[in-house]
Formats: sequence, structure tokens, C-alpha cells
Amino acid sequence: MWKSLVKRPLLLTLLLCLIPTAAFAADEAAGEPLINSLDSAFGGFVKGIFDVLFFSIGGFPLIVLWLIFGAIFFTIRMRFVNFRMFGHAIDIVRGKYDDPNAEGEVSHFQALATALSATVGLGNIAGVAVAISIGGPGATLWMTLGGLLGMSSKFVECTLGQKYRIIKPDGRVAGGPMYYLSRGFRDIGLAPLGNILAILFSICTIFAAFGAANMFQVNQSFSAVTQIFPDFYPWAYGLILALLVGLVIIGGIHRIGQVAGTIVPVMCVLYVVAALWIILSNFTAIPGAIGTIIQQAPSPEAVGGGIIGTIVQGFRRSTFSNEAGVGSAAIAHSAARTDKPIKEGFVALLEPFIDTVVICNMTALVIVITGVWNDDKFKPLREAKEGAALTSQAFGTVISWFPILLSISVFLFAFSTMISWSYYAERAWEYLFSERSLIVYRILFVVTVFIGAIAKPTSVIDFGDATFFAMAFFNLLGMYFLTNKVVQDLNDYEQEYKQYLK
Repeated sequence: MWKSLVKRPLLLTLLLCLIPTAAFAADEAAGEPLINSLDSAFGGFVKGIFDVLFFSIGGFPLIVLWLIFGAIFFTIRMRFVNFRMFGHAIDIVRGKYDDPNAEGEVSHFQALATALSATVGLGNIAGVAVAISIGGPGATLWMTLGGLLGMSSKFVECTLGQKYRIIKPDGRVAGGPMYYLSRGFRDIGLAPLGNILAILFSICTIFAAFGAANMFQVNQSFSAVTQIFPDFYPWAYGLILALLVGLVIIGGIHRIGQVAGTIVPVMCVLYVVAALWIILSNFTAIPGAIGTIIQQAPSPEAVGGGIIGTIVQGFRRSTFSNEAGVGSAAIAHSAARTDKPIKEGFVALLEPFIDTVVICNMTALVIVITGVWNDDKFKPLREAKEGAALTSQAFGTVISWFPILLSISVFLFAFSTMISWSYYAERAWEYLFSERSLIVYRILFVVTVFIGAIAKPTSVIDFGDATFFAMAFFNLLGMYFLTNKVVQDLNDYEQEYKQYLK
């Protein structure tokens, strides 16, 4: 029977979703102690990880400093490629320089959409609200700066992802940090170190997929949905999302690329239009909101942690939102059809701009303009770090039916992020184990959807941050060592491009 089920992964996924939720559906009261017990155990586990990874140097968590200095270094080393080649990147996405014979599984646009579907998510809605709740409106300015600098980090890692990818005999692509850490370090005579970093990165990716990209998404999206449907059971919401995610991830990168290429533009437009409606409806309040953000960036008032706390929250949420330097997007971009790895690097640098500079700032303006960031009425939501719910309330203060629209956007954001990150972790799992054991990973991924639905937001956010930022430590270390490879490719490409223009 077991072998029969393994051959039918969708049926197995369905059964594994139903087993833990059936008890809660049968007796909600009896299930409450179990929920509390699971959350308590999970919270203790998370605290141990969090304390190790986020030890502080002068008030700055080491991992945040690591990301800031990395983004600055790559921006200078690549001669501000994030600004110089911005227009060229748009032309590449439009297909202007496509080679129809190039190897790969998806188009430039589909790779961008897949990566964006992983980055444009609850970080833009819930993460921004959490950053402002903790660091004040000034965190928005640092978040924007982090996004602009992060464009260079994203350029480097996605170029490397293409450069060291593997094309399998059946045409499938395997790529990402685990491959450029192992194969790239072999090129520079440091194979043992590269193999160790690749293994550690892969382990972190799998856990980050469970935490930041799965549990955080379902947890925060549920808090937004309950603003509209207050009687919605968390286990029921987890079951619905688990089934939908299971339907898509079984299809692999082709299915993920198709779904992402369809819903990402729709959800982005949906959310951006809603945010613009709020902002333009309060047009006269925009200068004051921007002034508040700028004023509180260097000298925040009544904000925990002072200036350091504000900077940390800004850069931390920026990275959590756009994933620059984390290495995740390099996995999606490695599957793109292109004749030159550097082209996909140009495409990738658009992500932090779209994600952080545009969408995150829209969310921040809505929160500041509507005043929910310091309104005592919403203090419980801020203290509980229910970011999605806080953003929902901000929208609802202008037009009552906007939370319904936001709930739809939140659901799509969460869903798209989860399916894209499931692919990232699949590649990491395959690197560590084998393709034949992927069913085990998919089962675990679905089960963590349920855990995310019932766990408390603080535990989920801390677990997501800890596993997510651990990826950046190993990835950035590898990027430093391989920087010269990217610089050489960039110089060669720019010389060819100048000849092309002639």
C-alpha cells in the first residue's frame, strides 16, 4: 500500500494533510491543549536558534552587518551596475536580446516571475508593518537603501547561478549557490571549502523553506484573512493552503513557472492599485508622511533601540523581503534560457527594485498616512507582530471593503511565495540526497503548512528570520571569493555590447 501511495504523491499529500487536521475538526476544544503544547515546544526550539544566529555587535546583529557590507562591496566592485544597466535589464526581460537556441527550462520573464513570486510576498505586507512597529517609520528609509544596494548582490549571485549551473541529460537544470559554491571553489583551488559551504547552505535552505517561506507566509496571511472571516479555523486554513501548494509543487519548475507567470503580475497589479488608491486618496498627506519617514530615520522618537534599532529593522526587513544576498533567487534564475550568464544577472537586479523600492514603500506610505503605526487602538496588533493584520487595518481605515481586497492579495502573495520556495528547497534537498527522495521533502513541506497555521506569530517570525539569514552567511562568503569571476564576465559583456551598439 505504501509503495502504491508513493507513486501517487498528490493522494499521499492529501492524506497527510487530513490526518493531523481531522482531530481538530472533530473536537476544537480538545485540540486546544495540543496546539498550545506544540507552540510552546516550537517556541523554545526557535529561541535557541535565534540567540545563536543573532548575537549582537554594538547593537547590530552580526548577520545584518554582514548583509549591509556585502551589498555596499558588490555595488562598488561592480561599478554601480544596479543603476548603470537598469534600462538594459528591462530590455532583456522584454526579449530584445534573446537567443532562441539558448539552453534552459524557462524564459527570462518566467524566471523573473518565479523569483518575484518568492520575494514579493508577506514581507512586503506583514514585514513592512513589523519593521515600522518595531523601528518606527524611519525604518522605511533604511529599507529602501537596502533594496537599492541589494540590487548589486542579486546581480552577482544570479550571474553565478547561471555560470555554474548543470544541464542534465533530460534538459532539466540544477543550479544555485550549492553549485557555484562547490564548482566555483573548485575552479579557484578551494574545492573542500566549497563543498562544506554548499552542504551548509543546502541545509539552511531547506529549513528556511519550512520557516520563512512556508510557516511565516501561512501564519501572517491567516491573520489578515481573519480580519474578514474571524471565525475561520487555523487548521482549516492550513489544510486549504497545503492542498493548493501540493497541487502545484508536484509539477516541478515548469508548473511553478506557469503559475507564477500568471498570478504574480495579477497580484502585483491588484496590490499596487489598492495601495495607490489609498495614497492618492490622501494626496495632501503624502509630503507629511515622507517627512515623518525622513525625520525619524536619523533620530527616531519613542522607538525601541534608537537609531541602531531603526537601521537594523530597515535592512533586516529589506533582506527578508527581496532576499538579496541570501542566494535563493539564484536557484530560480539558473533555470532561465540564456546564452550568457551575465544576462540573467541583469534581469535579477530588477527584483529588489520592484519588491522593495516600489511595493514595500507603497505599504509603508499607507501605514504612515493612515496613522495606524502609532494609534493606540492598534497597539495590540503591533505588540503581537501581526503585520498583515495591521496593514489590513490601515487599508480599512480609508475604505471599509479594502481589507477584503487585501485578503485576496495576501492569500495570493503567500501562495506564490510558498510554491516558489518549495522549488528552491527541492533543489537543495536533491543536492544533499537524491531526486528519488523528493517525496519525503514534499511531505515535510506540506506538514509545516499546518504548523505555521497554528503557531504564534512571534515564534514563526523568529524561526523564519533565523533560518533565512543563516543562508546569507554561507552564500555571501562564497560570493566574495568568486567576485572576480563576475567582474570578468561583466567587463567582457560590456565590451561586446558596445560593439553591438556600433
